[in-house]
Amino acid sequence: MKKIISGKVREVYDLEDGRMVIVTTDRLSAFDVILPTLITDKGKVLNALSNFWFDYTKDIVKNHMISSDLKDMPAEFQKPEYEGRTILVKKLKMIPYEVIVRGYMFGSMYDALKNGKLPEGVHFDRDYNLAERLDTPIVTPSTKAKEGHDINVSLDYMKNDIGADLAGKIEKAALAIYNKAYEHAYKNGIIIADTKFEFGLDEDGNLVLADEVLTPDSSRFWNLATYKVGTSPASYDKQFVRDWLKANNLAGDPNIKSIPADVVAKTSEIYKECQKKICHA
Repeated sequence: MKKIISGKVREVYDLEDGRMVIVTTDRLSAFDVILPTLITDKGKVLNALSNFWFDYTKDIVKNHMISSDLKDMPAEFQKPEYEGRTILVKKLKMIPYEVIVRGYMFGSMYDALKNGKLPEGVHFDRDYNLAERLDTPIVTPSTKAKEGHDINVSLDYMKNDIGADLAGKIEKAALAIYNKAYEHAYKNGIIIADTKFEFGLDEDGNLVLADEVLTPDSSRFWNLATYKVGTSPASYDKQFVRDWLKANNLAGDPNIKSIPADVVAKTSEIYKECQKKICHA
């Protein structure tokens, strides 16, 4: 067994038998800096949400989950600190794209619309206000950069790269997952404005959903109760920490020493509220 990835949030271990162990930590990254203070139970929340969605969408597409039971994992992981934040998954041949599904006009897409510089292949039949729901969700892929920021590309670019058949399956699966998850979340007071998925292929060439799914770290989750078109909606994610960093002129500062306890507690509470609404915990 060897550690193959130590990311901003996750540690990935290759069991070298076609399986991997993924541990979701309580680390938080903001403005491209991994913060020195852990957010209590954040990793457990992200893990619980991903596991819920993997099960909820398994009728649409296969996923990489094997088990979340520590007893199924190597002895090194059968310890209390790994409980609730560790999964055993199938190793896949990953497709080198992040598949972004956008259901609302927000973020970089809104900026592009206002500047008249929509990404190649993206067209809208009408104008949209900030945070307005799109008539139809769209898929906008991005290449996965080893360093720096990912690069947005068109669906045609992805089709030319990996083949129209596979790209078509990915687009169909991503939209189906988003639509099913959107309805569930909406009924429980959360709007999934957008999200990103990652897919791979198993040994038989089947499309498989992987990585994390529909968490506050990979999606924009808005509070339905306070949502209003034309405003920047309150979100269930690390925005509270980001706002604190900006207010204290610490955004992007790699030398930050710590995050105050009250900011950590509030951020942890926001993540847990999201889990409670989605998973009925």
